[in-house]
Amino acid sequence: MSSVAVLTQESFNEHRSGLLQEQSEEEDALPTYKDAFPPLPEKAASPEGTQETANAWTSKIRPLKSSVITQVFHVPLEERKYKDLNQFGEGDQAKVCVDIMHKTGAHLELSLAKDQGLSIMVSGKLDAVMKARKEIVSRLQTQASATVAIPKEHHRFVIGKNGEKLQELELKTATKIQIPRPDDPSNQIKISGTKEGLEKAKHEILLISAEQDKRAVERVNIDKVYHPFITGAYNKLVGEMMQETGARVNVPPPSVNKTEIVITGEKEQVALAVTMIKKIYEDKKKNATTIAVEVKKSQHKYVIGPKGNTLQEILEKTGVSVEIPPSDSSSETVILRGEPDRLGQALTEVYAKANSYTVSSVTAPSWLHRFIIGKKGQNLAKITQQMPKVHIEFTEGEDKITLEGPTKDVQMVQGQIEVIVTDLISRMDYTEISVDPKFHRHLIGKGGVNINRIKELHKVTVRIPPDNEKSNLIRIEGDPQGVQEAKKELLELASRMENERTKDLIIEQRFHRAIIGQKGEKIKEVRDKFPEVIINFPDPAQKSDIVQLRGPRNEVEKCAKFMQKIVAEMVENSFSLSVPIFKQFHRNIIGKGGSNIKKIREETTTRIDLPAENSNSEMIVITGKKANCEVARNRILAIQKELVKIEVSIPSKLHNSLIGSKGRFVRSIMEECGGVHIHFPTEGSGIDKVTIRGPVEEVEKAKQQLLALAEEKVSPPAEAPIQENGEANGEVKEPVDPNAPKRCDVIVISGRKERCEAAVEALKALVPVTTEVEVPFELHRYIIGQKGSGIRKMMDEFEVNIQVPAPEQQSDKISITGLANHLDRAKEGLLERVKELQADQEDRALRSFKLTITVDPKHHPKIIGRKGAIITTIRTEHDVNIQFPEKNDENQDQITITGYEHKAIAARDAIQAIVDELEEMISEDITLDSRVHARIIGARGKGIRKIMDEFKVDLRFPQSGASDPNLVTVTGRPELVDEAIDHLLNLEEEYLADVVENEAKMAYMRPPGGSAAAMDEQRGPSKGFVVREAPWTTGNEKAPDMSSSEDFPSFGAPVATKTSPWGPKRF
Repeated sequence: MSSVAVLTQESFNEHRSGLLQEQSEEEDALPTYKDAFPPLPEKAASPEGTQETANAWTSKIRPLKSSVITQVFHVPLEERKYKDLNQFGEGDQAKVCVDIMHKTGAHLELSLAKDQGLSIMVSGKLDAVMKARKEIVSRLQTQASATVAIPKEHHRFVIGKNGEKLQELELKTATKIQIPRPDDPSNQIKISGTKEGLEKAKHEILLISAEQDKRAVERVNIDKVYHPFITGAYNKLVGEMMQETGARVNVPPPSVNKTEIVITGEKEQVALAVTMIKKIYEDKKKNATTIAVEVKKSQHKYVIGPKGNTLQEILEKTGVSVEIPPSDSSSETVILRGEPDRLGQALTEVYAKANSYTVSSVTAPSWLHRFIIGKKGQNLAKITQQMPKVHIEFTEGEDKITLEGPTKDVQMVQGQIEVIVTDLISRMDYTEISVDPKFHRHLIGKGGVNINRIKELHKVTVRIPPDNEKSNLIRIEGDPQGVQEAKKELLELASRMENERTKDLIIEQRFHRAIIGQKGEKIKEVRDKFPEVIINFPDPAQKSDIVQLRGPRNEVEKCAKFMQKIVAEMVENSFSLSVPIFKQFHRNIIGKGGSNIKKIREETTTRIDLPAENSNSEMIVITGKKANCEVARNRILAIQKELVKIEVSIPSKLHNSLIGSKGRFVRSIMEECGGVHIHFPTEGSGIDKVTIRGPVEEVEKAKQQLLALAEEKVSPPAEAPIQENGEANGEVKEPVDPNAPKRCDVIVISGRKERCEAAVEALKALVPVTTEVEVPFELHRYIIGQKGSGIRKMMDEFEVNIQVPAPEQQSDKISITGLANHLDRAKEGLLERVKELQADQEDRALRSFKLTITVDPKHHPKIIGRKGAIITTIRTEHDVNIQFPEKNDENQDQITITGYEHKAIAARDAIQAIVDELEEMISEDITLDSRVHARIIGARGKGIRKIMDEFKVDLRFPQSGASDPNLVTVTGRPELVDEAIDHLLNLEEEYLADVVENEAKMAYMRPPGGSAAAMDEQRGPSKGFVVREAPWTTGNEKAPDMSSSEDFPSFGAPVATKTSPWGPKRF
């Protein structure tokens, strides 16, 4: 084994030269060389010497600690809970031990001593052993109790933060400690446990109480006027005092009207600080005198300076305190307090500061202010750039502009603004009109169309207040003539709107569809008759009977009467009756092409509803006026009576050919003859009789046609018959004429002449035609729609084909191909779609109005708000898009607003209002001990949010690593900032006492030896490991060379051995 002594060069030299003082207490405490490095045992040494050496080595070498420890606890017989000697290893005692092992994870072994005491060996991790010990004491050992009395205010230090100190104490002493509740006046703490544990716990509690007795808090009342002399300029004096004494001195700020100065710390430190403060106070009270001077109230702020810096500057230069009356006081008296020989210099400084600035005003009508400022502040920027020290303030609603700054600069700016005002008054005018706010949006029009037209036509600016202002004043500014014309037009519009009236009509919902008519045709007629009246029907799902009319009073009344008349007629016409008609005669009632039923409907002005073909009902329902319904019923019954039934004899072999494919021939006869019914006998029955039933005339007509058709079938025409699919049974020679149509293009129709002509017309109607519609090229993609959905919908709706030219053709022509009767509808639908798209384009153009507002980037986070709450509200309320600059954008102060012009302006005004409020705010830095920051902020920022919400201020605490960790910034309105600072300082004072107490408690809880760093600080610079009576200090032996790798080898590094004539050393 080898030993390594680590010595610094300084201590080594001191040892060699013998400079260390033998008499010093520090040297006496140093170990001797033999103690630090005991010699190895030698073979010739005596057994006693060997034993001594071995003991020396054994006592100095510390073994490595294991994570598993073993402790033995002894419970005397008289303290055992379970004393049944016959049940050792079983029974309740064994069960308790097993339960403790499961609960704590420690291993227990029990043994019984000769004196019947119980020995328990506990093995496991340190925490597990301590917990097991507590369980053993409480469950296997009888308990005793005791009380200890300490001051009530010291109880919380025994409990500790979140009860941690109390838990640690109970675990350490294996006792149960009960502390009285805060509302209990008792100061007695009850301890339960073993006798040994009781003594330990009492000792620890008394130590905690004794430690707290050493702390002190002193409150000294000093007149407020002498506080500046105690703090010194910029708080330098009080800072030096705290550094010198080690005590904490809390002087209330000037804004807090308190005379009490609080000093906290150790008793000796507090006493020293109190002495120093009282000395300063007595000295100033004895020697300081005062003078009072009158300074205009408006100049007080120049004497105070930004954040009170000017007052501090005067105090630093002259040692004189300047007392300014509060801002809410009308007094103009300023008091100077200090040494008599310094008052003159301080007075000169006060007057110099007061007169360094001047305030002036320029008369200018308030409506001209924004023209003076200019677009985006351009006009004002030219002036402020030349004279940056001049502050120009425009007060809303006041006809003046306030200038503040150096006298010479203010005079120059005043002259420039007066020239601008004179010029604007000579060429501009304004007027205000009063219009009820409910009409403002109608004056603006959809998308601002009305107001924009007036602005452009008359070259004026019209300012309509936003909805949230509830103001009825509309301001018109611009050219005098244009202002008067715009005023006249706006008043006319407003007068028309004031004459408007809204009226609710009660109309049963069942009549709504009838009033509206198919595709809105009937209501369109009413609206065309009363174009100024807006008619709103409720949603069918609402099941409401209220129809709303809105428009000019007279027109609304006329429209209401007209609609009530329509409803009255509907009520009258809503009489209905049912007529039973045999199902087989319904066709006859309808007539050919609906001629019979249509004629009855028109002549009787009734509605006649027949049951569906697949229905078993025979009832025909007639609705209308009672008299008309009865007439219609009689006519329908008359038709039924007129119906006859005849039989015609036609050979059964011709029946199939007369019926035709799928009943084509016989169905055409029945339709042509007014819906007669023709009944053929069952196929294969051999019966020749065919029954015809219907009106007399129509039955006779059907009979003639049926017989004629039968005759044709018996003797076919001379020309070659044509199949139904249009192919000829025989060959037809191609025409000689080359211009004649090809055979494949010819459709041959055979039959009666009149029927063939009708078929030709029907076929021609089926031939598609093409027409072209002019549609601007830029709208084509909107008509096509996403993935062609738009154009497909139109083609399906109108049953046509729509061809849009390819984009490269840049053509405005769109082709529509289809049946002639479909083309007109398709063309109208396409043009209607074009109108919609053009209207959307116009709306997009109005909605894309942009304006920018210049806002200092430092205000952007406040405008955005927490999680974007404020900016989202502005966007939603005004229906605009607000874009903030990107990080790499050159114009970091430009915010862009996009939307309708009036809405964008309203959003800009809302942002400007926030900015104006922020501009009025001030920021003040205060010093708050960093140790109380966490308490003020609170869990998850709850505390700081409460303060910010209560005082309407913003608090900024320093980041970790900040140069001044105690600096806290408070931002808000001046009066609110002062209140918040007062509150924060009060909190600091309250929390700081707790912090000091906790620090003292933590210091007590440190290990007895203290931390290495603390010991080093107390001892000063380290001298390395120093020993006494080293061999090189008493004899001629050479001191070890610390730079030698042989004398002081590094672990794991090769050692260069010295060569020897006897060869290498063997170990």
